[in-house]
Amino acid sequence: MPCVGRPRSRARGARWCWNGCWRPPGLVKGEQYLTQESFPAADGKRLRPDVVVLLPEGKHLIIDAKVSLTAYERYANAESEAARASHLKEHLASIRRHVEQLGERDYVGIEKLGSPDFVLMFVPVEAALVEAVRHDGQLYVHALERNVALVSPSTLLATLRTVSHLWRLERRSRNAETIAEHAGRLHDHFASLIDELEEIGQRLDRAKEVQVRAMRRLTEGGKGSILLQVQRLKELGAKAGKELPVALLDRAAADGGEAPSAAD
Repeated sequence: MPCVGRPRSRARGARWCWNGCWRPPGLVKGEQYLTQESFPAADGKRLRPDVVVLLPEGKHLIIDAKVSLTAYERYANAESEAARASHLKEHLASIRRHVEQLGERDYVGIEKLGSPDFVLMFVPVEAALVEAVRHDGQLYVHALERNVALVSPSTLLATLRTVSHLWRLERRSRNAETIAEHAGRLHDHFASLIDELEEIGQRLDRAKEVQVRAMRRLTEGGKGSILLQVQRLKELGAKAGKELPVALLDRAAADGGEAPSAAD
């Protein structure tokens, strides 16, 4: 991490660390996280958290990045032990004071934020949080009692990677549901197609039956069949350019005798 062990000016260090931490793969601004959004609080005021991380199932994480590290900068650059001790005391008081301020803000009361249980208080310089916890053993407990979780660049990055993984799982779950939905519709369409093909087959069978009956009417009756009578007209001199099918003439003749000739 670019912030570990490099205390510099608070504004430059916080901005450097924040931009470095806040680019985990898979999180898209406006979709998985929001910055500087304003929300109405229960008391009528408006709250503006630095970052709101959106989680699956309508849950949220709130991240605050406004902690002051001025006292820590002085502590890290102090030349005498007395000055270091004095600035360290100021640093510890500053961290606790900011924890208490976050605890007093009613982020849980924001209806649109899915009732977050904890606010992540981001300390942008790793060593600043390490020193605070090392010299104040109750700092984490003090924060958690006020629904505040202290996070450094490394722990924030791990948290955001976990969120990114949750979103990947959510997308896979949604894709599986979409596939199942499309598969169900495809199955229903295929079943309907089979029904229609079976209906077409039944109609073709009925059409075949009608065709067989019609062909039988042409050939039934021997010499008196419609087919042989039409053939007789040609043999008597009717002008025709096409021949009747021989197989049908034979069938008609076989039904009642030989096919008629012009001499009959």
